[in-house]
Amino acid sequence: MRNPELLIPASSLEVLKTAVIFGGDAVYIGGEAFGLRAKAKNFSMDEMKEGITFAHERGKKVYVTANILAHNEDLKGAASYFEELKEIKPDALIISDPGMFSIAKRVCPEIDIHISTQANNTNYETYLFWYGLGVGRVVAAREMSLKEIQEIRNKIPEDMEIEAFVHGAMCMAYSGRCLLSSFFTGRDGNRGACTHPCRWKYAVVEEKRQGEYFPIYENERGTYIFNSKDLCMIEHIPDLIEAGIDSLKVEGRMKTALYVATVARTYRKALDDYHISLKQYEENLNWYKEEIGKCTYRQFTTGFFYGKPDETTQIYDSNTYKTEYTYLGMIEGIDEKGRYKITQRNKFSVGEFIEIMKPDGRNVKAYVKGIYNEKEEEIKSAPHPKQTLFLVLEEEASLYDILRRKEDRGEKNHETADCGCSLL
Repeated sequence: MRNPELLIPASSLEVLKTAVIFGGDAVYIGGEAFGLRAKAKNFSMDEMKEGITFAHERGKKVYVTANILAHNEDLKGAASYFEELKEIKPDALIISDPGMFSIAKRVCPEIDIHISTQANNTNYETYLFWYGLGVGRVVAAREMSLKEIQEIRNKIPEDMEIEAFVHGAMCMAYSGRCLLSSFFTGRDGNRGACTHPCRWKYAVVEEKRQGEYFPIYENERGTYIFNSKDLCMIEHIPDLIEAGIDSLKVEGRMKTALYVATVARTYRKALDDYHISLKQYEENLNWYKEEIGKCTYRQFTTGFFYGKPDETTQIYDSNTYKTEYTYLGMIEGIDEKGRYKITQRNKFSVGEFIEIMKPDGRNVKAYVKGIYNEKEEEIKSAPHPKQTLFLVLEEEASLYDILRRKEDRGEKNHETADCGCSLL
């Protein structure tokens, strides 16, 4: 039986640490150039170095994206960028463009290269082509079925790895090669600056009836015709493993630590349970589904894995996420008074019950007994984002635990009500 890697995204150093602690075998990140998430916070070289050290100390890997479809001007700084990466030693580079591939092979041949899904990897001859150039892993195009992936597995060398997206947002364009953003806004999605027009609301306007908007679907507000549901394969782990996939990849390099912790922890437990026995995995299916629903999502689909999607995989009436929990912060340390240090992300108050999310799968309900700012002043609530706080909690927490609050406004916590002010 294959024991696939769980590959988790990270938008920042905090999220990288969360991905590692909550069960990821590897983390993929972007630098300040050459990646397809220009709007993400991304990593400086110093942050990359710290993140790679953190992961390696815990036996985990870090991959760096350099997967833009490059134009001539993009190539000018590529060699020096790869020289810098050579010094901090990531475990692999994720690349889609043959020109970028050639530069990376010349500058840092000792670093593995993984071929991005952006390269449209849909058949075994493509895999064999890259294998002949010294590539050990190729990311499957999202448009592939499990049957097709199984056929590729049977026709490529045993030591060549297949990586596939198994969870997260889906792009309506073929392998992400979309021109809508470039056409509408001048921001090229294939060079890291997508404005996500697929999530916008659309209606039809007839040429001679300017100002009269006709819904494309039966909804008076217009429709979100390109707005796909999110991919989720948590209920199909056995099929993914039997297809011969070596790395299960989660989408989301612009997501919060709470999202990453929730998804990583759930897939980690599902994989571990399955490797104990199919029975144990099946017995815990309801827990996986319940937990995965606690992060932000746009309803779920299995994408192309079981055949071509139909109209039921699109969401027509909204582009908003479902959110059950609010991220409050991560335990960064414990001071000499036993208080828990966090960098606060959303408002909460003394007297509330919050939840401590632990890497081992436990969710511990905890009463907030006290909040102190950096000046040692006791405060009743924490309304400012990114504020350093010290908490007194009724329950015990540990370093890197995630603090979150359920978005159920019906329950009052002692005499203090939940304000619910979101600062994300």
